[in-house]
Amino acid sequence: MSNFIQIEEIDQREIIPGFLARFVHSERITVSFWEINKGSRLPEHHHLHEQISMVTKGKFELTINGKSEVMVPGKTAVIPSDAVHSGAALTDCKVMDIFCPVREDYKS
Repeated sequence: MSNFIQIEEIDQREIIPGFLARFVHSERITVSFWEINKGSRLPEHHHLHEQISMVTKGKFELTINGKSEVMVPGKTAVIPSDAVHSGAALTDCKVMDIFCPVREDYKS
């Protein structure tokens, strides 16, 4: 793998309805670049990965352990390992997530 990656050249995959992603994996982390359609919902879930999430375009309502906030460009959320979280795209959005350790389920 090259040390330099052009995100737009990575194949985009729809992970859940309305959530299209491109992934970059290193030895210890996964970075995901999401394009999310307005009205799409992220079901409540949890995983053992730590996650940092940042909206780069649009508005996304994120709920972590029962507390909700509207995420806008530049706002960052830290989602601890095993925290229950969910969300909804209030507009078309772009979101970047960083996961540690690597999301093996997003490789393929």
